[in-house]
Amino acid sequence: MNLIKPPKLHPGDKIATVSLSWGIAGEPDVRWRYDLAVSRIKEYFGLECVAAPNSMRGEKYLRESPEARAEDLMWAFAQPDIKGIIANIGGNDSIRLFPYIDYDIIRNHPKIFIGYSDIMNVHLMCLTAGLSTFYGVNLLPSFGEPQGVHPYTVKHFKNVLFNAREIGIIDPPDCFGCDAHDYKNKDKINTYNPCGKYELLQGQGIIRGRLLGGHTGIKDIEQTSLFAPFEENNGIILFVEDMVEYVSPDNFADFFIWLAKKDIMRNLKGLIIGRFNEYPENCDYKNALLKTIGELGLSSLPILYNLPFGHTSPICVLPYGAMAEIDCDNVTFNILESGVMN
Repeated sequence: MNLIKPPKLHPGDKIATVSLSWGIAGEPDVRWRYDLAVSRIKEYFGLECVAAPNSMRGEKYLRESPEARAEDLMWAFAQPDIKGIIANIGGNDSIRLFPYIDYDIIRNHPKIFIGYSDIMNVHLMCLTAGLSTFYGVNLLPSFGEPQGVHPYTVKHFKNVLFNAREIGIIDPPDCFGCDAHDYKNKDKINTYNPCGKYELLQGQGIIRGRLLGGHTGIKDIEQTSLFAPFEENNGIILFVEDMVEYVSPDNFADFFIWLAKKDIMRNLKGLIIGRFNEYPENCDYKNALLKTIGELGLSSLPILYNLPFGHTSPICVLPYGAMAEIDCDNVTFNILESGVMN
């Protein structure tokens, strides 16, 4: 998997903010939250945020114009003074950008692109162009919380995107939050709950593989070309996360059956599962996963559970295509290379 690594960020760089799935960032009663998040990007990292031309035109306009959303992405990649791109928020509509993507623009102007949730579809488009991107923060939920930004999120954003050295051990946080976001409420204070270390569900020894993944909605994508990285590469560590509102334990188990039917499970060296957005933990997800993995004859596949990526806070940053390691004996997860170039 020979993916292009983008150049690292530096304090003073400009990054584009884009609304590729949902246009709520541009709504008048949510604009305060966008401005707050932008100010924190400046405070913590010294980066200047530049709103893409259509990104703040509101929900209705962007829902009705996937072409405008795609134009923003192409604009952000093509602008020489823009050094990175961050999604404002996820949603459920980024797949409609597919017909309007110019893969040559992405390939010829490699730069950091980061986001999670429905932004997974855009990551797959970038993979098609040969670019490594980052399953990590979205602007509003990660940096626009009224009570502040969790230091763990700040640390991992900086460590992955500003340094061309090996990323190293992804340490577990000591707490997590999973409250529903209220983007219009300036007084909403999210709660954090204590959490333990990662849980090894099965596996032995140390395994290594290339990071690919997202959420379970990948099985609903009709553009089969986007699956090529999963189908054509052996030695994958698959990362998977989702929300309890959209996937039941049975749905979660069915996702891995679908992967097996697509002949993807045989390519896996290991599996890492992001923490579900529910407290206390619902063990039905874990039990359904283990039952299905056993029925698929994969009882020796290393599985590490409750990692900090996806729809909880704080979260780490996962570079697509990077070599990573699961140490079953010590129950650790390690990214063995940099995500960016000097």
